[in-house]
Amino acid sequence: MKDKILEAVNINKYFHDPVNIEVLKGISFHLERGEFASIIGKSGCGKSTLLYILSTMDTDFQGDLLIDNISMRNKKETELALVRNEKIGFVFQFHYLLNEFSVLRNVMLPCEKLGKISLQEIESKAYEKLKILGIADEALKKPNQLSGGEKQRVAIARALINDPLIIMGDEPTGNLDRKNAEVVFDIFARLATEYQQSLLIVTHDNDFANKTHRIIEMEDGVITSDKSRRC
Repeated sequence: MKDKILEAVNINKYFHDPVNIEVLKGISFHLERGEFASIIGKSGCGKSTLLYILSTMDTDFQGDLLIDNISMRNKKETELALVRNEKIGFVFQFHYLLNEFSVLRNVMLPCEKLGKISLQEIESKAYEKLKILGIADEALKKPNQLSGGEKQRVAIARALINDPLIIMGDEPTGNLDRKNAEVVFDIFARLATEYQQSLLIVTHDNDFANKTHRIIEMEDGVITSDKSRRC
């Protein structure tokens, strides 16, 4: 069996507004290295709520979450922030790039925050990620000079800069046309195949989901189907 990158163990989640409403019920699954999985389901089924728990941004839940075989329960916020920066890369529907900085600097920022290597090494890594995504020629431009698809590729490069264990995406193609959505999918697929990157992507796009290695379907806060397309 491949390395477990992430494991959810009987996760339950309640909203308190003003009475307790159970929004996640006994969620358990794990993700392995190099696995490209999508989470699908109707709006309100709990997909994004689950992703925020798995990304350690929401700690108000019952059950356990293990990242790289280490439990995230009872960790301090400073420890969780370090886990997010080191082990998880995020790609959202909107790219959240900073227009005052160049494309290159936008990609460098998470690694600068980590502060483990020199600025020169960070710049070299950032160029490397931009080359993988085919946009190194745009490195010195500002984000507002790029197309929507190019901006999302920059956001993916930024998510990769710290060589995370897992890339998490919340509707990363939701703001793109079909052609650019296919480009982003192809990038994700190549990251999984060539670089053994693990990916967990929440999406409403069934065409996107149907091409991933594994489809996790949710309804009313539970996993109703978990199908793998890999041998």
